[in-house]
Amino acid sequence: MSVSQSRRFLPGWIRPAPDSLLMQSQRRGLPPWAEYIHLLWTMWVFVTPMFTGQGYDALWLVLTAVSYPLFIALYVGTLVLPPRRIAACALGMMLLCLALLPWYPGGMSYFVFGCVMLGAHHWRTGWRYAAVLLLANVVLVGYARWLGYPWSALVWLPVTTLVVGLVVHLERQRHRKDAALRLSQDEVRRLAATAERERIGRDLHDLLGHTLSLVALKADLAGRLLQSDPGAAQREIGELGQVAREALAQVRRAVTGIRAAGLAAELAAAKVLLEGEGVSLSVEVDAGELPPAQETVLALCLREAVTNIHRHARASHVRVSLERDAQRWRLQVEDDGRGGAIRPGNGLGGMRERLQALGGDLCIEPAPRHGTRLRADLPHWSPAEAPVPEL
Repeated sequence: MSVSQSRRFLPGWIRPAPDSLLMQSQRRGLPPWAEYIHLLWTMWVFVTPMFTGQGYDALWLVLTAVSYPLFIALYVGTLVLPPRRIAACALGMMLLCLALLPWYPGGMSYFVFGCVMLGAHHWRTGWRYAAVLLLANVVLVGYARWLGYPWSALVWLPVTTLVVGLVVHLERQRHRKDAALRLSQDEVRRLAATAERERIGRDLHDLLGHTLSLVALKADLAGRLLQSDPGAAQREIGELGQVAREALAQVRRAVTGIRAAGLAAELAAAKVLLEGEGVSLSVEVDAGELPPAQETVLALCLREAVTNIHRHARASHVRVSLERDAQRWRLQVEDDGRGGAIRPGNGLGGMRERLQALGGDLCIEPAPRHGTRLRADLPHWSPAEAPVPEL
C-alpha cells in the first residue's frame, strides 16, 4: 500500500500531515505500525506498582484509566502532527508526569517518552536539545526529591532520557539529511536533463533550419522548371536528394551526442551525495567523445557504485577515474572504506549485464590500501563503429 493510500484509509482525526514523523517513516519504506511499536516500553506503567508499597490499588486504577489514554493521544499527536506542533505534545507528556508524580510513580514513563519525542522538534543545534533535556531532568528530579522519592528511584532517569533522546534525535537528523540529499541529487539530474533538452533543441534548430529551407527552395525551383526545362528540374531534384541524405547523416551524428551529459550529470550528483556526508570526491576524466550507448552504461555503473559507497562503505574519500586507450574505456571507482566481502545483488548484477551486452566486463576487488575498487571496462569504438539510434 502506498503512502497516499494509507493516509486515505485512516480516520480524519489521526490522518498524518505530509511532513509528520509517521509519513517520513513510511516514505523510508517502513510499515505504518513501525512507529507505534515503541509503545511497548509503556509496560513500565503497569509494572512499577509491583515495586511500590502502594501496589495495584483503586487510586492506581483510576489514575491509569485517566492518564494512559491521554498519554496515547499525545503520542499519536507527535507522530501525525506537523513538526512545529510536536513540541506541544511532548511537553504535554512531561507535564502529565509532573501532575501525577505525587500519587503515581509510573508516570515517569510518560516523562521519558516526552523527552525522546521532544527531539523530533526542529532544533537549530543538538546542543540546545541536550540543554533542554538537562533542564527538564533537573526540574523533575528536584520536584521528586521534594516529594520524598529516594535517589535510587530517580538516578536512572537523567541517564536514560539523555542517552536515548540524543541517539533518537541524531538518527532523525540523519534521516532528514538523507532525504535532503536525495532531493538534491534528483534536482541535479533534473537540471542536467533540462539543460540537455535545451541543447538538443538548439542543435536541431541550427542543424535542420537551414537544410529544410534549402530543401523547400529546391523543391519549389524544380516544380517551376519541370515544364520549361526538364533537364534543369532533374538536376535540382538530384541535388534535393543529396541535401536530404546529408541532412540525415548530420542528424545521425547529432544523435550520438544526445546523451553526452549523462556521465557529467552522474558525477555532479555523486558530488552532492558524497560531500553532503563529509566524503571527499576526486575526479579524473580523460576528455573524449563517448558513444551514447557506452556513456549510458558507464553513467549507470557510476550511479550504482556511488550509491553502494554511500550506504555501506563508511568511506572518507572516493576517487573516480575514466581512462581511454586504443582498445578500451575504463571507469574506476575506488573508496577507502571498510571493504570486506562483496555480496552480489540486483545492482551489481544489472551493472555486469549492461557491460557484457556491449562486450565489456566488471571487476570488484579490494583497493591497494584499504576499501574497495570497482572497475568497468568497455571496448573502444571509433565513431564509425559506434551504434547509432535508429531514426
